[in-house]
Amino acid sequence: MSVPLIETRKATRILPGTVPVTLVADIDLLIHEKQFVAITGPSGSGKSSLLYLLGLLDVPTTGEVLVRGRDTSTLVDDERAEIRLATLGFIFQFHFLLPEFTTTQNVMLPMRALGKLTPRQMKERAEGLLSSLGLEDHLAKRPDQLSGGQRQRVAVARALANDPPVILADEPTGSLDSKSSEQVFQILRDLVDRDGRSVVAVTHAIDLAERMDRRVHLVDGRIVSDAMQATARMALPS
Repeated sequence: MSVPLIETRKATRILPGTVPVTLVADIDLLIHEKQFVAITGPSGSGKSSLLYLLGLLDVPTTGEVLVRGRDTSTLVDDERAEIRLATLGFIFQFHFLLPEFTTTQNVMLPMRALGKLTPRQMKERAEGLLSSLGLEDHLAKRPDQLSGGQRQRVAVARALANDPPVILADEPTGSLDSKSSEQVFQILRDLVDRDGRSVVAVTHAIDLAERMDRRVHLVDGRIVSDAMQATARMALPS
């Protein structure tokens, strides 16, 4: 099998203090290409903490996080930031769009940070991504002029800005109504099935988690199960 896109080896994150708090412990996890992975667990189980480690937004206290076989645990902040920009896209429950910027300008931000495209190329790519998500009539609007579902689709476009192989999503449907949640879920599904990306999503929505290909379940900061879903197994050739 090819080198994993992301791998953790005994990754543990402890918050220091008078009484140290263990967020996640001894996490061994492999994320390969074209996987749709749900991370589930009760509140406080370490789901988001694990996602932040996978996304290099946090560093393990002990253990390793590797991206495409490269150990990131000893890198300086600028090196981790470069890997994030080129390899990982992020979607959060609350879209975190900059209110003073248009939708197109928001999507261009990761491209500006990476610095690989000209201004014209960035604008064309941003408009193309937004149009592909049904937002061609909203390119010049600010976030406050959009619905919640539309704002989250802008956030998806921003996550795709630098064409990353992995999308990490933290409760991407948590603040949406059922119709918008289904739309966002289908977009994520297409990113795996149509585009060949991997999507790792933290979710409390068990009905959505059950429709993903693989489910990683955490309790008290530890992985207690990691298995392909029954529907995914049924779809595999015998």
